[in-house]
Amino acid sequence: MGGGTILILLLSLFMGVDQHIAQATNLVFFIPTAVGAIAIGIKNKNVQWKLALPIILAGIVGSVISSIISTHINVQILRKLFGIFLLVIASYELVSWYKMYIKEKNSHTKKENKIK
Repeated sequence: MGGGTILILLLSLFMGVDQHIAQATNLVFFIPTAVGAIAIGIKNKNVQWKLALPIILAGIVGSVISSIISTHINVQILRKLFGIFLLVIASYELVSWYKMYIKEKNSHTKKENKIK
């Protein structure tokens, strides 16, 4: 979850902006940032083109399909789906963090046991 998630929440929940407009506004802020990040990644030779091209193509196709679907969905349903999406992502992040914490804790315990 990034700044776009927070921007959409702020615009739609606190500013009363329509969900469709909030998502479009997020894209207006996201696209220049993404282009800059890609340019820097290419300049620094950090882009693995064999991996990037299928992801780019899938992202374009997914974006077009999602935008078509979202224009035909009621704003209230779209808002609920976005909320569910946020809950799923937050749950995933919490589980990932917990697993990492447990793994790190176990590795420290094993090191301490080897020292004894």
